Amino acid sequence: MLIRRPAAEVFEAFVDPAVTTRFWFTRSSGRLSSGARVQWDWEMYGASAQVEVVTIEQDRLLAIRWGDEENGFTSVEWTFERRAENETFVSIVNAGFQGDGDARVAQALDSTGGFNLVLCGLKALLERGIALNLVADKAPDAHVRP
Repeated sequence: MLIRRPAAEVFEAFVDPAVTTRFWFTRSSGRLSSGARVQWDWEMYGASAQVEVVTIEQDRLLAIRWGDEENGFTSVEWTFERRAENETFVSIVNAGFQGDGDARVAQALDSTGGFNLVLCGLKALLERGIALNLVADKAPDAHVRP
């Protein structure tokens, strides 16, 4: 996805939970940095993921291992390619799905759809200053009630 903002700003949106919570998860236990271990929460769904930063290269690359004990862990790698002064192409690869062929395909499709929502939300936020609430609104009937 092409985001019409500088690579430094796009990269920062993924490592700084003050920004990320505006387009993806609702809470984080901390900022992503080299070797960091944090928890991301999607409070509306009662879901969380443990996140371990594997590799971080400022404004260029972010690689994590994430998941939970019940569902397993996968790897996610973001690359941030500067195209022009105010253009960054973001690529995301999620790998390491478990189970038989059908289960891995289902997980890959779910991941692709989820990361598409995340990138669309990021684009709207950084380019237009609009929080679309895409993640929360994707499955409102799945929201947990306090």
